Amino acid sequence: MNTTSENMNAAKTTTTPQAVPAEKAPAPMGTIMGWGRIGVSGRELLSEDLPKITRGANLTRGLGRSYGDSSLPAAASDRVANATLANRVLAFDESRGILRAEAGASLVELNKLLMPRGLFSPVTPGTKFVTLGGMVASDVHGKNHHREGCFGAHVRAMKVRLADDSIVECSPDTLSDLFYGTIGGMGLLGHILEVEFELARIPSQWIWMESERVDDIDSFITALNTAAPKFPMTMGWIDCLSRGRRMGRGIMMAGRWASAEEAKRTDPMRLPDVTVPFEFPNIALNPATALAFNTVYYWKHVARTMARLVGPEPFFYPLDAVLEWNRVYGPRGFTQYQCVIPRKAGPPAVREFMTLLTRLGGASPLCVIKDCGPEGKGVLSFPLEGTSIAVDMAVSPDLQRIIDELNAFVIAAGGRVYLTKDRFTRPEHFRAMEPRLDRFMALRDKWDPQRKLRSAQSVRLFGDRA
Repeated sequence: MNTTSENMNAAKTTTTPQAVPAEKAPAPMGTIMGWGRIGVSGRELLSEDLPKITRGANLTRGLGRSYGDSSLPAAASDRVANATLANRVLAFDESRGILRAEAGASLVELNKLLMPRGLFSPVTPGTKFVTLGGMVASDVHGKNHHREGCFGAHVRAMKVRLADDSIVECSPDTLSDLFYGTIGGMGLLGHILEVEFELARIPSQWIWMESERVDDIDSFITALNTAAPKFPMTMGWIDCLSRGRRMGRGIMMAGRWASAEEAKRTDPMRLPDVTVPFEFPNIALNPATALAFNTVYYWKHVARTMARLVGPEPFFYPLDAVLEWNRVYGPRGFTQYQCVIPRKAGPPAVREFMTLLTRLGGASPLCVIKDCGPEGKGVLSFPLEGTSIAVDMAVSPDLQRIIDELNAFVIAAGGRVYLTKDRFTRPEHFRAMEPRLDRFMALRDKWDPQRKLRSAQSVRLFGDRA
């Protein structure tokens, strides 16, 4: 394959609006919605010319997979640029494993281009329906954080439109404060136009996965600690509804890319897309149905331990197998609460957090636990060395109280929450858990003193004008 940008036409990930699946389509004009299905009034500008539509814009967003309000406009009159049609690969050096693309390029399309060539994103979140710009703005992490850190650790350079409408190139060596502030900066320092990053080489398109049914949260922490030195990718599903001796029980999964000798001779089969056909009534997901699901899912792992070859789709993106699965939560919407408990707080802190979570209620069948490595260089990058717990919660009259109590615990433990998932953290709680906030605000003072770049989240947490 030719590696110059002039000869990349065959590798471009261009997508027409008609070819975009329903899950990827931009929100209807008049309503802009995040994955949590809580919408606000607004209007998106959609074009293949991302530099054009970001000129004078207040916010850029991609496929709308952030659960909270980080990609929602602060006001209905704000100019919101949608990057999803600006999705071309601009340069690809296959021998060196370096790719540069427009910010709207999606991981789902890049995977189709790269995996047959023995290459893969160095870090992938739990969904493939995410853009490169979103991966940088959120500094996404994955199952391999304890080995590879966040996506930002592998970014070489970016092209960014600043609040004054100038366009600059930044990297670890050029405008480095802008570079590291943009990584994990939720789009508040500039509009990301292009991203250049290093790829990971993979020996096959198959994953060797080992899984274990785990009895309780203490055993889960031990299982993760045992797997981390042996496997580059680890995570687990937790039953966050069971209490007592069964609290924190679940399925721990660890994996690595299978060698060419281990892999099957055929490529993994892509399963047909299944879509949740309608919005469920709010009552469909309740404590009884959630507990029943958790019980079935836990005992579905019949053997105590299992080992097998699996494709990358079910391993990395199990929820993507069902498009628009967020409809299950009904018209009330939902959020995902994700925090990290520092390792220095010790396993007892993780156990106490799970005790609090199960006591407060409100959790759904989706609760994920992951091992996190050292903190990255992104100024507001989420992970730090410790244990990350993410749980989906339906919006309810009690939700703010639940979030407040969980945040009070996280603050006391020295942890923090993930801005990409957050919608209900109070500004005083965020400041208490984020010692890097003053540094980030100083960067905003430098690069956007008028606070032209803003979001509903920056109004809520950072005090921007509504």
